[in-house]
Amino acid sequence: MRPRTVAHRPVRSSAPQTLLSHLLDPIDLLSQTIFSVLIMLNFTVAYRIFLFEQASDPVRSVEQMQDLLFAALGATIAWGLIDGVMYALVEILQRGERQNLLYHLQAATSHEEAIELIADEFDYVLEPIAGEEQRHVLYQDIFFHLRDSQPQLVGLQAEDLTGGLASVVVAVGAVLPSLLPLWLFQEQARLALGFSNAISFGMLFVAGLLWGRYTGANPWKIGFLLLALGVVMVGIAVFLGG
Repeated sequence: MRPRTVAHRPVRSSAPQTLLSHLLDPIDLLSQTIFSVLIMLNFTVAYRIFLFEQASDPVRSVEQMQDLLFAALGATIAWGLIDGVMYALVEILQRGERQNLLYHLQAATSHEEAIELIADEFDYVLEPIAGEEQRHVLYQDIFFHLRDSQPQLVGLQAEDLTGGLASVVVAVGAVLPSLLPLWLFQEQARLALGFSNAISFGMLFVAGLLWGRYTGANPWKIGFLLLALGVVMVGIAVFLGG
């Protein structure tokens, strides 16, 4: 029974504070951005391949480009809604897990049993960075703090709804720059798709940079790594008919 460790991770002081950063964890923000951009690339890369396969110099109508634009936008919104619902459900389940731990702690028949319950919950996180004696002292403090605590509400809360809504906003906002060329250059399919794909891959690179900065890794290395992985994953998805 392990809670999702990335939930509610504090934002580093060097990171810019935004409304979305208060609603979603930074890793959740970056993950949602990456997934949305990959969905967008599945549409545009697959369509570009289809375009080149049809004729050496195909003429694509405005209606076809509009269909592509609305299909990509619709899929992104659908993904955002699904992820938003899952976000709220995961938050409820995590609160349920915490309440379940509290129940078992307060029902423990001995101090040793309670400490063992806490150790089973947190050893996988603390064992690599803290000695056994340090962990034991910490677990005792946790037990003394929780043994008289009152259970909290587990059901849907306002923060779950705002976090879920933020997921939708991030999902759509992440692909708007890539959608813009499809709208501006509707009569020039090759140009529109080229700009759109370039922007999408650029978004992946920027997301990798931010991920590296947040985690303390080399931002440029993570940026290029994520860009390369994006190319590979989109290629696999297109090859498999995704």
